[in-house]
Amino acid sequence: MSTLAKVPVHRSDLYSAAAIRDPYPRYTALRDLGPVVWLSRHKVYALPRYAECKAVLLDDETFISGEGVALNCVANRTGRGTTLYSDGEDHARRRGQVAHRLTPRALRSMKDAVERQAAEVVDAAVARRTVDGVEMATELPMSVVPDFVGWPEEGREHLLRWAGAAFDAQGPANRQSMKTFPSALGMVRFAHRVVRERTVLEGSMGDDILRAADAGAMPHAECATLMMDYLAPSLDTTISAISSALYLFATHPDQWRLLKEDPGLIPNAVNEVVRYESPLRAFARTAARDCEVAGTAIPKGSRLLVVYASANRDPREWDDPDTFDIRRDAARQLGFGHGTHGCAGQGLARLETSAMLRALIDRVDRIEVTGTPEWALNNIIHRFERLPLELVPTREGEGR
Repeated sequence: MSTLAKVPVHRSDLYSAAAIRDPYPRYTALRDLGPVVWLSRHKVYALPRYAECKAVLLDDETFISGEGVALNCVANRTGRGTTLYSDGEDHARRRGQVAHRLTPRALRSMKDAVERQAAEVVDAAVARRTVDGVEMATELPMSVVPDFVGWPEEGREHLLRWAGAAFDAQGPANRQSMKTFPSALGMVRFAHRVVRERTVLEGSMGDDILRAADAGAMPHAECATLMMDYLAPSLDTTISAISSALYLFATHPDQWRLLKEDPGLIPNAVNEVVRYESPLRAFARTAARDCEVAGTAIPKGSRLLVVYASANRDPREWDDPDTFDIRRDAARQLGFGHGTHGCAGQGLARLETSAMLRALIDRVDRIEVTGTPEWALNNIIHRFERLPLELVPTREGEGR
C-alpha cells in the first residue's frame, strides 16, 4: 500500500464562505493536483475529477454510504436509518417503498398539472416584471413537492429553512453545520409528529408509506424518515436548478435565443444547467475494504469526498467545460449524483425545471440581471440566495 505522503495534499478549507461563494478556482486547483487529493483540513480523500467520481459512485459495494455521507460524526450518527445512509438490500428496500411514485409513467401523469402551475408562476412573475429569481424558482417546487410527499399545510412555512439545514448539516463540523443543526432536528421532530398524528395528505406518497407500514411491509418507525428522504432533496435541488437556469440564460442571451428558437433543446438545457452549476457540491463515501483509486492506495475505513461539482467541470471529460452551451450532450453530468444513490427525486426536478423553461420561452423575450446576485451559504447545496431579475415580456402576438 502506498503511504499518505505520496498523495498530493490540499490544505485550504473547501467549506469556507469564500469557497462556497466562488468554488470553481478551488476545484481547478484540486483537479490539477491529481485524481485523488488528501484534504488535510477535513481528513478525507477528495476525488475532483470526473472518471474517479463516476467509478466510485458506481462501485457501491466498495464505497459505501451506510457509514455516513457527511463530514462530521454528529450528522453521520443521526443519519443512520435513512435512504441516503444505507447500502445494498436495505437501501433497495427503502427506495422500493416509493419507487412507483417516481417512475417515468407516474411522472408523466403529473406533467399537465405541473405545466399549468409553472405557467401560473411565470404569468405572475411577468406581470411584476422585476422579480427575485430565487423566490420565483421556489414557487413551483413549493406548490408541487409538499403535496406530492403528503406534508400537511401546517409546518410548510418552515420547510425551506428545514430542508436547507438538512443539507448544511452534512458538511464538516463548521459554523454552518453547527448553526443549522437545530433546524434540521426541527424537521425530524415535526415529521415524526405528522406520522404519529397521521396528518399526511390522502393519496400522497406519505399516505402510501403509512399504508405500507400498516400492512407490515415496513416498520412504522421508518415512515417519518422516508418522507424526509424525499422532501428536502426534492425542494433544494430543484430550486437550485431553476434559479441557476434563470441566471445562466440572463447572462447568456445567445443561449436563451437558441432555446426560444428550438424548444426541443429543453432536455439538453436542463442537463447543461445542472452540469454547469451542480446543485450538489459533494458527498462522502467510506471504503469498505483496502482498495485503489487511480493507482492510489485507499485503506479500509478511509473517507472519500466525491466532488460532483468539480467533476462536472473537468476538462478531461468535457470540451470547453467552463462554457455554457445547451447544444452540448451533458446527459452524463453528475449534478444529481449517479448510480444507486443518484437523487431519487431528479425526475421530478427535471419535470419542474423543464416546465418552467417551457413557460418562460412562451412568455419572456429576455431575462436581465438587475442587481448583484448573492450565493447562499450552504455546505452542500449550491444555489443563489438572491437573484434580482427583470423579465422582459414577449410582444403581444408573439411566442404563444
